[in-house]
Amino acid sequence: MKNIIVYTIPNCYYCKKVKKFLAEKNVKFRDVDVKSNKTFAKEMIIKSGQKNVPVLDIEGEIIFRIDSDTGESLINKIKEKLE
Repeated sequence: MKNIIVYTIPNCYYCKKVKKFLAEKNVKFRDVDVKSNKTFAKEMIIKSGQKNVPVLDIEGEIIFRIDSDTGESLINKIKEKLE
């Protein structure tokens, strides 16, 4: 099983979509709220260079949503890394 960290904030649509997808696939992950924990926010920025969420760390490989991504585009990126 892969070690997965999902950096999120509570009311983020894409964060919820990613977590729902992972749960539906029975993929265990660690959900980290970067809004309430500044240490994790800094960790996310260092790993990804991004301030936007969601950011996923899958075994050290970083995946994040960019402005042009759709939810499906992000999910497809995640699927590729989980295979």
